[in-house]
This record gives sequence, C-alpha cells and structure tokens, in this order.
Amino acid sequence: MERYMKANWLKLTLALALAFVGGAALAHGNKVHIKGKVEKIGANSLQVKTGDGKNVEVKLVPSTVYVVHTPPKPSDLPNSSENKPAKLADLAVGNAVVIHATPKDGSLEADEVMFSTVGSDKLASAGKPKS
Repeated sequence: MERYMKANWLKLTLALALAFVGGAALAHGNKVHIKGKVEKIGANSLQVKTGDGKNVEVKLVPSTVYVVHTPPKPSDLPNSSENKPAKLADLAVGNAVVIHATPKDGSLEADEVMFSTVGSDKLASAGKPKS
C-alpha cells in the first residue's frame, strides 16, 4: 500500500512539474521579444539594434502600447522602479527598449514597447524575471 501511494505521489509531482514547465514555455505563444537600443524612429516603425548587433525593424500599429520604465534613484528602495503609460512621442533614439511583438505577414508588429530614457540601462533587468 505504501509503495502504491509513493508511486502515485511521484506521478502527481511529475505531472504538475510538466504542467508548470509547459505552461511557462507556452505563456507567450508566438510572441517575439526584441531587446536593444532604438536606432531610428519612423512614423510606423522602430529600428532597434539588439545586443548581438542585429538591426530589427518592428512595425508600430494603433494598438501598440507604450510604457516608460523609471528605474529607482540611488536613494530609493531596491525594486522601487515604476512603469508608466507613455506615447510614441516620448520615445527617443538611444532609449533602451524591450518590445513584445507578434510575427505577421513576414514582419513584426509591436504589441508593447517598454523603454527607459538615455543614460538608464536598467530596462534589461525590468524585462526579465529575476533568477
């Protein structure tokens, strides 16, 4: 009986672990993340230079959401950064960005553009969960 219960417990634990891992892997579906610096801003697109030196063009659509990330000041508590709604006009060449985009018709359409101002490279850590 005890052996049977241990086997069932092991199966349940394994099933739950697989469910969490699978769920995390599928959480973003077909979304693409682009992280880098804004190189060029057009009326309908952004050109981003990624950390590995690639230039990526992302289309901006009416549903694109803009978020400005304000990192904490040295005198602030850790993890006291803020994310506030923004607009395309707030974005500037040189800003650090993390873009969540959807592949569509051979290009990328931005769902969300999160950015921080020039001189603040703290955005990279804001776009990723802490490990």
